[in-house]
Parts: sequence; structure tokens; C-alpha cells
Amino acid sequence: MVCLSGGKDSFTMLRILQLLRRRANAKFELFAFTLDQAQPGWNDSNLRIWLEEAKVPYEILTKDTYTIVKDKIPEGNTYCSLCSRLRRGIIYRYAEEKGYNKIALGHHRDDLIRSLLMSILYNGEIRSMPPKLLSDNKRHIIIRPLVYCQEADIIAYSKERAFPIIPCNLCGSQENLARQRVKVLIDQLAKENPKVPSNMLHALTSVKLSQLMDKKQWNFKNLEQNQNSEVEVGDIF
Repeated sequence: MVCLSGGKDSFTMLRILQLLRRRANAKFELFAFTLDQAQPGWNDSNLRIWLEEAKVPYEILTKDTYTIVKDKIPEGNTYCSLCSRLRRGIIYRYAEEKGYNKIALGHHRDDLIRSLLMSILYNGEIRSMPPKLLSDNKRHIIIRPLVYCQEADIIAYSKERAFPIIPCNLCGSQENLARQRVKVLIDQLAKENPKVPSNMLHALTSVKLSQLMDKKQWNFKNLEQNQNSEVEVGDIF
């Protein structure tokens, strides 16, 4: 089940999965699921045309989460957290009801590294988005096929393919979001050193637990028990 939001990332993901499916000789099926959150100005007519021309089976489900988010979140606060929780709950429930065993999300490399930095700065945790994840209830496997793709390449590809993009009028209506500030920070660092984004992605694949302070992962308190106190002269030189 491909979660097609109507944005550049999910369109690119669906298109790439189509190409992979052809190469794999149809070893997996694709179904596009779009959630209409009843945002003002939502128009999915071109999306429907594109899906029908691409011969992708789909469903566009309308659930008014927009009103809930606007009602529950005070003016000036970030909508993203509640919006994503409501959306995720609907996606999981739909996948379970329809029997889909994989849920594909369109997060790319830059989403991963921004989430990593946001988690460190604002939550005090080292975490991000894994390429493959088992949901908390053990009923869903979430995959992120674009984790090695740069957003700049996705933007270029999306323009080339002329995808019928549907803008988000909820998150896009808010200025000075923490995620936007983190994006600007990473972009500024990348101007000084272009390897910064790729180094951050590589850091997610190269965790040195013995160099951190998580007692649950590394028992540094009792290292003395493993210390070899009998040192030979030859070992020193």
C-alpha cells in the first residue's frame, strides 16, 4: 500500500515502485492510498486522472482531520504532531482492514537527517526514521524506499515528470517551524561542506555505542569487571 499524499515525494516513490515492479516481473502488487483530510482548496481531480492513466488501483478516502487539528491546536502552535498521529492511525487501520502487509511512505534522505537533528535538539534523543519498521502493534511493516534519495533530485524528477502536485495548506501555512529552521541550518552547513548531509545519513548507519552514554545499550559503569589488570611489559611497547 503506497501512501500517496499528492506531494512530490510520494509521487516519485510510486513511480519508482512501478518501475521496480516491472523489473521484478510483478512479484509484488501496488495500491495507492490517498487520504483527503478535508483541507480547504483540496482538489484531487488531476490526481485521479494521473492514477487512472498510470493504471494504478487506488482509493481516496475522506476524513476530516483538518477541523480536528485546527480545533485542538492553539493558534501559533505546530500542527504537525497531531496531524501526523491522526493520519497514521487512519493509514494503519485502513491497511489492516484491507489486508495489506507493507505500507510504503515517501520519506527521503533529507527527512531522515532533519529528524535526527530535531530529535537531538528538541527531544534529547538520538533517533530518526528507519528504512524498514515494525509498528508498535506488530501488525504493519512500514518501508521507506527513498531513504537514500536527495530531496533536490526528487524535486528535479518531479518537475520533469510534471506530477499533479496537491499542496498541503496545513503545515505549509505555518512559518518558523522547527523542521524548517533545522533544514536551513543543514543547508547552511552544506554550503561550507557539501558532505554534511551525506555524513549525517552515514552516521545513522554507523553507531558507536561505546562512545555514547546510554546505560541500557552500553554498561560502562561496570567496565572494571572486564579490565585485564595483568599487563605484560611487551604489551606496553
